[in-house]
Parts: sequence; C-alpha cells; structure tokens
Amino acid sequence: MTNVAVIYYSSTGNVYEMAKAAAASAEKAGADEVRLLKVAELAPASVVASNEPWAAHAAATQDIPEATLADLEWADVLLFGTPTRYGLPAAQLKQFIDTTGGLWFQGKLINKVVSSFVSTSTTHGGQESTVLALNNTFYHWGAIIVPPGFADPVQFAEANGNPYGASSVSGNNPSNVAEDNLSSVEFQARRAVEIGSALKRGFEAA
Repeated sequence: MTNVAVIYYSSTGNVYEMAKAAAASAEKAGADEVRLLKVAELAPASVVASNEPWAAHAAATQDIPEATLADLEWADVLLFGTPTRYGLPAAQLKQFIDTTGGLWFQGKLINKVVSSFVSTSTTHGGQESTVLALNNTFYHWGAIIVPPGFADPVQFAEANGNPYGASSVSGNNPSNVAEDNLSSVEFQARRAVEIGSALKRGFEAA
C-alpha cells in the first residue's frame, strides 16, 4: 500500500494547478491513497484581501485541508509544490517544513520518497535553486529524492527541460500553467509513485 501526500503553497493558483495534476497522476499511477494538502497562510488577511487574485484563490481553495505532521508520517511519497521567493521556497511552505524536527529526531522521515515542483513569475526566476534549497532539508531527513530528470520524452518539450523538478512560468498571471508543464509534473508524480512503491516492496521484503 503506497500513500501519497501532495503538499503545496499557492497564492494565486499556479502551484495549485500543478499540485492537482500531480495528485491526479499519482492516483493513476496506482497509489492507494492520495491527499492533496495546502500549508497554512502566514500573510495577514488584510494583505490577502488587498490582492484580488490572491483573495479569489484563497476563497476557491478554502475547503482544501491543511497539511499536518501526521500527514508526513502517514505518507510514503511526498510531493512538495511552491512558488519561488528570491530563489527560495515560499515562507509558508518553509514554515511547515521547519516544524518537522520531532519527526526527524524520531527517524520517521527516513526513506520517504520526496520530489518538488515550482512556479516562478519569470524565466530564470530561481526554479532550480528553489528545488535545491528544499533538497537541503530532505538530505537531513534521510529521504530519497526523486527528480524527474530527463527520464521521459515530455521532459524534452520546449517549455520543460528542468531535470530538478517540474516548473512553470506564470508571467504574473493567476492559474497560468502551460500544458507541457502540467505533463511534466504528471510524469514527475508518476515516477515518484513508481519508485516509492518499488522501494516499499523491497523494504518490506528485506
């Protein structure tokens, strides 16, 4: 039985669209259960309300559950999605990750299969550095990082080509993810589930 958690932060919907595609692909890849989860918003409500696309997206996704540490412990495969902030993960996702010290100390994050995807407003906006920054945490966890690499023809599409993790360029437009980018994150999720399932079978047989 392979459990998958897709955990994301999105302010105006671009990462959310990628997260939905990842969750649907994980289900198609044979995951037994998939949880689509957002992390808590840290920005003041007044700031969110002052930005129409941000406020609209918050309202549209208000029923999506917030991720908890129990979700991390439950999952065999973890897919993290974030916009970039100066080449780093958004504070909202980083804050959630920073609460995992207890699980890390107990060794409960060891051998989790982990993969990340991102969105930037501009080309060369810090996509790779954001994924690498997230990977620093996963090394400490003892997790198994599974990138998309160039392991599928979709990765050679003109709008893709990022072996670190699926990425999109929003152009500061809400919910603006190219079909090639959605195909890339779908492949990434499928690959993570396939590898995660194989590893779990191997660990259980050992």
